[in-house]
This record gives sequence, C-alpha cells and structure tokens, in this order.
Amino acid sequence: MGSSAGEVIGVSDGEGDCAEWVFPAAPDAVRTARSLVRRTLGEWRLDSVGDIAALLVSELVTNALRHATGPIGVRLVRSPAAPAAAGVDGVLLVEVSDPLPDPPRERVARPDDEDGRGLQLVASAARRWGTRPGEAGKTVWFELALPR
Repeated sequence: MGSSAGEVIGVSDGEGDCAEWVFPAAPDAVRTARSLVRRTLGEWRLDSVGDIAALLVSELVTNALRHATGPIGVRLVRSPAAPAAAGVDGVLLVEVSDPLPDPPRERVARPDDEDGRGLQLVASAARRWGTRPGEAGKTVWFELALPR
C-alpha cells in the first residue's frame, strides 16, 4: 500500500513555538501542508499571517514536488522581535526542505505561463527569504513579520 500525503511521515506538532512535519512526495502534500500551516497558525493566534503563509508554503511545496521524489519537510518557528523592531511583535520563520541539492532558480514568468511565479511571490510577500544546503538536499526559507 503506497503512502499518501494525507498521512504525515513525521510530526513534532505545535510544541511551543515550533511545529514541523514531513510529507511523502505525493500530490496531496500541498493541500495537507497548507491545512496544517493554517491550523497551527490559528492555534498560535497568528491568523493575520495565515493566508499568506499557507499560500507561500503551497508554492514551495509545489516546487519541491515538481523536482523531488523524496520526503518534503515543512517547519514553522515563531520568535519574538528584537527590541529595536518597532511595530513588529515577532517573526514567523517558515522552512520547506527537500532532498534535492540544487537551489531553486527565480525566473521571470511571462503573462501566459502557467508556472514560474512561486519564488517571485515569495520574494515579494516575505520580509526576507533564501535557501541553504542541508545534510541531504536543501531548505528554502522565508520570514513574515508578525504585527503587534
């Protein structure tokens, strides 16, 4: 019996200020990841960033699925703001990991292209974003400012 992304491979769900999940590389991973991100942010009373976080996670998990065959990790970390950050109550760090070492390439999508906008969307909506190599593969991350 094959595994579907509706079943999560590994989970450390909502322990304090960090939640993480590992999904099989299956088509419903996107929907499951989006739903878990929304639910967790709701539990953390961060509904104000729930829609954009879920959208950006959807884009990054879709990118990972397009190229990776192994498990995809999603991690949320909530941290308080530095004292100098006026008007910001903290930062939400979101990470999406996959087993492919190649960093994603941002490209310019033409108006009639059906894909190619994921990283453009992340770059325009997130406070900061980037990629880093992992032990096996890479992690694409972004930060969202949490309003006071």
